[in-house]
Amino acid sequence: MSNAKFITFEGVDGAGKSTGLDWFAEALRKRGIDLLVTREPGGTPLGEQLREILLNQPMHVETEAMLMFAARREHVEKVIRPALQRGTWVISDRFSDASFAYQGGGRGVPLAKLEQLEQWVHGDLQPDLTLLFDIPIEVARQRLSNNASLDRFEQEKGEFFERVRQAYLARAAKSPHRIAVIRAEKSLQEVQQELSKIVASL
Repeated sequence: MSNAKFITFEGVDGAGKSTGLDWFAEALRKRGIDLLVTREPGGTPLGEQLREILLNQPMHVETEAMLMFAARREHVEKVIRPALQRGTWVISDRFSDASFAYQGGGRGVPLAKLEQLEQWVHGDLQPDLTLLFDIPIEVARQRLSNNASLDRFEQEKGEFFERVRQAYLARAAKSPHRIAVIRAEKSLQEVQQELSKIVASL
């Protein structure tokens, strides 16, 4: 691998993760960094087709987990790994932490099964840095209430998202060297100030 970095953005729906990602990517570009922005599920033609299914079709929770990792396998092999090998930084809107939070914490898929899938799909590849946008669930739900077209994840109840949030925070506690927690209920300016410090540290 080159010295290119693999950075992921995580958080519950409504946390402001995607807005933060756009700002962060632009800040890196201003510093002359060659980078690729991508997303999960998605990132490849097949991945985007699987995204449509995953966000809109009801299915067994383990089917959901396996489809997420199937899309991720394509993403890693077709997009993420080739970019890193040619020296391009990769910023992804979600990666495997999302599966441990949503399918593990939210849906109750046993962590041992998710760990097996992770090892199979990308055991040798982990993000260099993950920015976890953490926010009280009631604030996230309020933000989502303005969205007229919610996918089947966004339509879940508050208890689901609380489980997802706690699973994310548990991941962060286990990997403090990799996962930086961003207090996303703060003002946009305060969040950007925090992101600016992280950009400078890179």
